[in-house]
Amino acid sequence: MKGPRARGVIRLFARAPATEEQMAFSIRKRAMRKHWNASTSDASLCTLLARWGLIAMLAICGSKIALSQTKPGGEVRPAVGGVASLPDAALIYPAQGASGACGENCSHWLAAEGAVHWDGYKRFIAGLDRFADRKRPVFLNVRGRSDLNAAMSIGRLLRERGYDVGVGQTIADQCWGLTDLDCIALKRSGVSLPASLSSIGTCDLACVLILAGGVRRTLPEDTSVVIQSTKIANRLGLNVSEEHREGLHAHFRDQIKLYFSQMGVDPTLADTIDANYGTARHTQLSRADVVRLRIVTGR
Repeated sequence: MKGPRARGVIRLFARAPATEEQMAFSIRKRAMRKHWNASTSDASLCTLLARWGLIAMLAICGSKIALSQTKPGGEVRPAVGGVASLPDAALIYPAQGASGACGENCSHWLAAEGAVHWDGYKRFIAGLDRFADRKRPVFLNVRGRSDLNAAMSIGRLLRERGYDVGVGQTIADQCWGLTDLDCIALKRSGVSLPASLSSIGTCDLACVLILAGGVRRTLPEDTSVVIQSTKIANRLGLNVSEEHREGLHAHFRDQIKLYFSQMGVDPTLADTIDANYGTARHTQLSRADVVRLRIVTGR
């Protein structure tokens, strides 16, 4: 696949550790590919998926994907944006706490949590527009497999609009005792929720890319910065030729280096990202590295 349409679906992703369910799905997917024919239509694909017992998990008809995530207790977590939305998609909502809860003289902030999918920047635009009545810092809790192109777009958006960005988990008081469904509905209501901020264990590559867009960037001392491996993939599940993959790899490497330079982050961080490309290697940065590379800003 080449040309303008290809650029929209072939993306740079940060790898996430595979679960047992994902490994099993991967095995079934490889087996299914043996039966794949280049002329297969959407209708015949759905028939093929049904034959392999996958239709309950994945629906690809008209190039649309609908997924739901099952919690260990059996509860299905709803897709944030409805049935056409990927699970755990980024969600933005206002929160408030005691004076100093989000920094010096800061008691109101915007929480941004979830995975950064290919349409993540649209969610951020909608969220920032919806809560543009006052300038508040944005606190990130990014998790899961993320689209790094979208992460850079979000970072640029935050810089253009002059937002300070921090990293932390927002714990909404009213979500205690609620199901995921009710808690998400509460967060989507647009009401500023009484909450507190707690540090998270890891700020991964997507987190770093979005954080870089902040005018002022903060990171808790006890949060580790981990640069995980990356890969190039077609978000529609189609194969990317090796020649095309290598060209895109060089393109994305240059784009990340340029992005860091524009955001005021040391562009040599892009070399660490590139060193992990296509491997299973993760690199954890020390606090001294985080400061030296200007991932955070001075007070």
